[in-house]
Amino acid sequence: MKPYLLSLILGVGLCLPAANGRTWTSSDGSKAFEAELTSYDPESGKVVMKRSDGKTLSFKQSILSEEDLEFLKAEGVKLVVKKSGGSKTAVKAVPDVLPAPDGKEADMSKPVQVFIMMGQSNMLGFGDAGVLKGIAADKYPYLVDDGGAWNVRKDVRNVFFNNGTQSINEWMTAENGSGRERIGPEIGIGNYLGEVIDAPVMILKSCVGNRALGWDLLPPSAVGTGRDGLSYQGDSESSNRKVKADKQGWYAGLQYDLDVGVAQDALKKLSTYYPDAKDYQVAGFFWWQGNAEPGKGNVENYDKNLAFLFNDLKKDFNAPNAKFVCATLGEHDKSATLSQKMFTFAKQEKDAEVFYSKPVSSGGSGGHYSKNPETYMNVGEGMGKAMVELLSK
Repeated sequence: MKPYLLSLILGVGLCLPAANGRTWTSSDGSKAFEAELTSYDPESGKVVMKRSDGKTLSFKQSILSEEDLEFLKAEGVKLVVKKSGGSKTAVKAVPDVLPAPDGKEADMSKPVQVFIMMGQSNMLGFGDAGVLKGIAADKYPYLVDDGGAWNVRKDVRNVFFNNGTQSINEWMTAENGSGRERIGPEIGIGNYLGEVIDAPVMILKSCVGNRALGWDLLPPSAVGTGRDGLSYQGDSESSNRKVKADKQGWYAGLQYDLDVGVAQDALKKLSTYYPDAKDYQVAGFFWWQGNAEPGKGNVENYDKNLAFLFNDLKKDFNAPNAKFVCATLGEHDKSATLSQKMFTFAKQEKDAEVFYSKPVSSGGSGGHYSKNPETYMNVGEGMGKAMVELLSK
């Protein structure tokens, strides 16, 4: 669009002030106007503004001055960009060194950005919080203050359901991330997301150990890809996942129904789990699982079941634009079959990424990494950064 078309957009000679706006200038400097920026999509370059008379302006960024373009790059990407059927979570750049939380509460005028965490023992978390406290000042200084006490993030809520039972509902701190003085990947994930997202953040973990994607956690849309060719056997509604009382014994997908169901229930009671919150958006999913797959599930169809899982979670949480990050098992090379299935899945999904855990893990996942907190911290940080990169696209 040429600069002279700016006059057609604004109305010739019209330059009305906007209550919360700024002055914008055309690329050749010949025109200026005042308006409030309401949305900006850096991918398409589309800019939407509102003047004080209520008129909406929509145009390409190319008609604006260099100074305005720099402003858009710095401030515009912080806006939530409206998409068809959902929205994009605005994030800042990931800092080289994660700073300590400032202790401030989040801006509660913005929807809570919810991140669902699922899987089995790896996600459950067995890292020793006491051992972590002894090394935090040197290796994870943002976790503790100058006196060595645990820092608390007042902008990130840590909510955890262990096999359907609430274990944690508090502000994010490494003192008790998974309960019983244990931590999981939620600490690294929560601190990174809390730092880069200018909105309230909730880490909502719902899982239990010894569960397979190809059996207990088999997604509803899975047809013939479970253990022994099984399909999902539940019968609850997408918007209200429940383990039906008339279902006798275990069935394929029961743990999916339970874990998703309690997370859905928690979000229906949002202010119980995030004080003063009135609205939310499910922005992403984290998945760390795999030990039970060879014995209980279906390794061969793991990539297909991950795809079913991602798509079903987006439906169940009404989150069509949500992102997905999974992590490989700590002792598995990239060449391991389960790892390869994860990478195959991610290559086919533009909104999914895999974090390769082996370089930052100590011990085997089957033994809960010998309760080594560094493994859970390192993997959590890696998964958090991967999510930020996806949200930034």
